[in-house]
Order: sequence, then structure tokens, then C-alpha cells
Amino acid sequence: MSLIDVVELSSDDELGEVDVKPVKLELGAQTVKNKLWKTQRAIQDSEENSSSVLDQGQSPLHDTGISCISLAPLCRQFWKAGNYNDGIASKPTFQNGNNYLHVHPMFLHSNATSHKWAFGAIAELLDNAVDEIQNGATFVNVDKISNPKDGSPALLIQDDGNGMDPEAMRRCMSFGFSDKKSKSAIGQYGNGFKTSTMRLGADVIVFSRHQDKRTLTQSIGLLSYTFLVRTGHDRIVVPMVDYKFNPTTETLDIMHGREHFMSNLSLLLQWSPYSTEAELLKQFNDIGAHGTKVMIYNLWFNNDGSPELDFNTDPEDIRISGDTKKVNARLGWKEVNERHIANRLHHSLRVYLSILYLRIPATFQIILRGRVVEHHNTVDDLKFPEYILYRPQTGGTVEGQVITTIGFLNDAPHVSYHGFNVYHKNRLILPYWQVVSYLDSRGRGVVGVLEADFIEPSHNKQDFERTSLFQKLEVRLKEMTWEYWDYHCGLIGYQVKKKLKPVTPQNGIHQSFTLGQAFPALGSKNTVLDKSGPSIPSGLRKSVPGTVKRKEHDDVLPVEYVKGAKVINTGKSQSVRQVNPTGNPLKDQEAKNLMQENNKLRAKCMEYEKREEELSLKVAQLKRDMKEVDDEYNIMLAELEALRGVKKEKGA
Repeated sequence: MSLIDVVELSSDDELGEVDVKPVKLELGAQTVKNKLWKTQRAIQDSEENSSSVLDQGQSPLHDTGISCISLAPLCRQFWKAGNYNDGIASKPTFQNGNNYLHVHPMFLHSNATSHKWAFGAIAELLDNAVDEIQNGATFVNVDKISNPKDGSPALLIQDDGNGMDPEAMRRCMSFGFSDKKSKSAIGQYGNGFKTSTMRLGADVIVFSRHQDKRTLTQSIGLLSYTFLVRTGHDRIVVPMVDYKFNPTTETLDIMHGREHFMSNLSLLLQWSPYSTEAELLKQFNDIGAHGTKVMIYNLWFNNDGSPELDFNTDPEDIRISGDTKKVNARLGWKEVNERHIANRLHHSLRVYLSILYLRIPATFQIILRGRVVEHHNTVDDLKFPEYILYRPQTGGTVEGQVITTIGFLNDAPHVSYHGFNVYHKNRLILPYWQVVSYLDSRGRGVVGVLEADFIEPSHNKQDFERTSLFQKLEVRLKEMTWEYWDYHCGLIGYQVKKKLKPVTPQNGIHQSFTLGQAFPALGSKNTVLDKSGPSIPSGLRKSVPGTVKRKEHDDVLPVEYVKGAKVINTGKSQSVRQVNPTGNPLKDQEAKNLMQENNKLRAKCMEYEKREEELSLKVAQLKRDMKEVDDEYNIMLAELEALRGVKKEKGA
């Protein structure tokens, strides 16, 4: 096999690792960081004194006779960069009786075209960091940096997750490998890193530090479309080098053999933004004991020759170049619509990231260009909210259940936006999905939020697979929008076309039902809770002429039952289908007092839930620390017993 890592659809690592004695890693995170810094600084000093660790008679770059300047592809426009005219056909390899299919470099570009939108590609990379929260990650940083070779802008995405060991790094660079077994993990296809990075730029270099019980490794990998195009490769070649920290000598030992290491390092220095090994190792200085840094450079241009990502308009944001003027000119939206989040998310990364995840732990931060992204809960934008339980069915079998929060936008009826923010495993897939048109204003300003884990997203996570379950969901959300509008459009100034008559019992006495009073358990089909009128058992409602009939498999839930069921309560006072005035001032005041007390209790519960989540994360971290200490103790105990045995043998 070549000395360069060749990533294939069925790639196996045939290169043996050099013999390195197992050693204990008893250094703390800060100590390890200091030791590594000293090692890297020593390498840098040695290069400055013309005695680099790379010098073995001649520099590898001197042998190649190729300039170390990283050239961009012939075409910097993404949608035109797929023309790979190398005239070389990729041929399968026949080895040990098996055919191995090579992956041609053209696949990198064609694979990346699944991302039509640059922000969707950035979100894919953030998903990897969010999945690391379970491993103790506390932040992901998205920023603009400069390519040190030519000063061009590059995109940085860095997290303090668990990092990747050499094997995990190779899986990351390969196709179809995914070791995310958790049901809550967002990533699942093993393709997102390749599609997203190649959609944003022609080249990406990855630095990852991983620390397990006994070893600390550093890996550097380069996925370069520029390199493959310029050199005319007929298969995807990924230069990669790995280091292992030796606590005995406090130095970094190379892995996989020196010849293999030097061959890959020479390509890294030739085609990456860094010209020396010391510059490469310096990139680990701000990673800490573990984490991953992704740098995407040679970013793509638009068809007009301007950079696709705009770093200049807002120093605290990343924007889509020219998108604002294009949208405004085409639609002529008024100011109130232009500033709405449903419009701004398409050209402002900060706005898009604020709603990208339905829930963000208090211990985790998304940092964009030096400032924390404030999480925005779309439910906070709704007035007169209602919670509707939906149980999708196929073949008579219930596939799951989802609670949809639906209501009017605060600016309704002045805004023209409506639709549903549909999440999957906490990740936004469809923002403001418009399931209805409002030619007659029916449905205008109605927005909903739901987490639909019973359907599968497409590979680019910007849509769902068009299954029968998805089609049923679309139909139900359309009905839900119209039902909500017909009940409540009068609250925002529209004429109610279907008048809802109040229910009067046979004895002529008007009854009112307060929140939480006489409600059956979640999943019942007997209760409908109405903001514009009293809470009325559905059996009575169905008998009233002129009312809108609800779907029999759905329930409109009181807020007490919604809590904790994948819907985030906003913390602000919500009038959830308030009871109609009874005409009795004393009773009305008593009802208001009860609702105020209920809101206070709900706010306290949210504080307790937030505190419980924080404590749970601390407990998980302490358990991991205890396990590491226990493993270290067992190793030391085994060594002690071995020493005692040796001592006894000598004494004998």
C-alpha cells in the first residue's frame, strides 16, 4: 500500500503502528498542555536554528521540487468546480480475491452538492460538536481566521469535545462510517463532515487531540480538493500524521513508522496553510487536553466572483453575500417582515444558529465570532398558544406521538409569515415550513413548533424523507393551522367566519372550567381546551352547531400536561385558553389570582428543572472521573504486585 493514506469505500489500515511501550498518563489536563507546549516550542526553536526534526540530509519538499504555495482550484465557484478533466478513469483494485472500489475525487464535489445552502453545511459541522455534549463538551466556536500562506479568509470550527484518536480520524475522513450509537445523537450517516466541508471550501485541515485512560494522541488530517485536482489523482488521497505523547520523555512520538510519517507530513506542509511542522503543532496550543479544530480554506465564490460567505458586513456575524438585497428586491417586504427571524435566518448565521437547536444545556455555548449566540425559543414569539397531541399511525399501529405548540406570532396580523419549525432529535430541519397558502388570509401569522422524531431527515438535514408518515404529518399540520385560525382569528382582528356558540347546559346555568380542573390523563380523547371560551368536554362541543370538529386522534392539552414532554415552556405568563368571565367580580378575581400563582409555580419548576439538568451533567462528569481514577488505581496495583513478585523471586 502507498505511504499515503488512501480513503476508499472499503478502506482498511494496513500500516502497522510502531512499537511504543504502554505508559501511564498521570498528568492533569493543564500539565499535559504545558508539556506539549514545551515540546512544540522546542521543535519550533530547532527549526529556527536550521536543525529541524524534518532535516534528514534534505527537506522532503526539496526532494519533490514542488512549491509549497497552496494553489486554489482552477475554478473557485462551487457550482462550476466539479469539472475534473484529468482524463484518468478510476479503476477498481483486485486484492486477495476481492474487488476494492476506489472513490474518485469528483465524488467529493458531487457529494457536497447535497447542500444547496452554505449555512446548512455549517450546521452539519456544529452537529458534531453538539453530539459531544454527552462527552463533556462545553462550547463550539465558529470564527473567521486568515490563511497564513496567502492571507485569504478561512472558516474555523472548534470544540472541546472528546476529540478523535487516529482510528476515529480515519473514520471521519472515510465515507459511511459512523460510531454514534446514542439514540439522541444527531449524526448517523457518516457523511456529513465530507459534504459540509467540501461545500464550504475546496480544502479542510483537521487537528484533533484525544486523551483516554492511558494515552494522549494528536492527529492531523488534510482533505484537499485542490491537491487532488492539481496532481491529477484518480482516487481520494488523505495525508494524515499522528503523534503519541510519551510522559517518560515528555515528547511526542510519531506513529505508523517514520517513512510513512515523513511522506504524509511533506504533503501536509505542501498543500496546507502551514509550511513547517512547528506551525502545525502550534495549532494544538489552544485546544486543551482534548478537542477538535476544523479549518476550511480556499472558500468558494459566488457566480459573480464575490466570496459566498460575507465576513465584513457584521464583525460579529457571518452572512450570505448579497442575499438581503436579492430577497428584498424580489418580494418588496416591509420593514416589519424584513426584521422577522423567519427572513433573517436565511442570510444571518447568528439568527439561524439561535433557533438551530430546540434545547441547549446551560453548560454549553455556541460562540460566533467572539460572542455567544443567544438561544431563541420560537414559542416565546407566540401569543394565545395551544398544545396539540398528534399520534401518527400506519397500518393501525401508532408510530409515536408529538406535541405541537401552535399560536399567533406577536406581530400578527402585520407579518406575512406562518408555518412550522419542525425539529428532529433537537435539531431544526424545516424552519417556518409553510404547509398552507393564505390567499384569503386564512392561516396568516399562525406558527407552530414540534419535534418529529418518528420521521427521518434527508442527508443534508434540510428536509425529511417523503414517506407516508411525512405526508400524513403535512396533511395534519395543514388541518391544524386552519382549525386554529377558525377558532382564534378574531383575537387578532379578523372576522370570524365560523361563529362558535357558547355551550349552555340544559339547566340554563353557564359552566366554566379552570385549568387543571377535571382533566383526564395524557392520551385521553375526551377533552378540548379553548382559549376563546371555557374548557369544554369534547362530547358537549361536538353537539354544538357551528363549531369546528377536531381530529379524533388529537387532543388539545392543558399546559400542565405539556410540561416535560419535548416542549419548552417559555417562563413568561401564558394565557392558555383562559376561562370566560363569569360576570361575578369575586370569582373573576379569584381566577386571576389562581392563574398568577400558577405562573409563579411554573417559573419555580423551570428553575428546579434547569438546576437538575446542571447537576446531572456534573454527576456524569464525576462518574467519568471516578472511573478513570479507579482504572489508574488498578493499573498501579497490578504494577505493585508485579514488583513484589520480582522482589520475592530475587529474595528466593
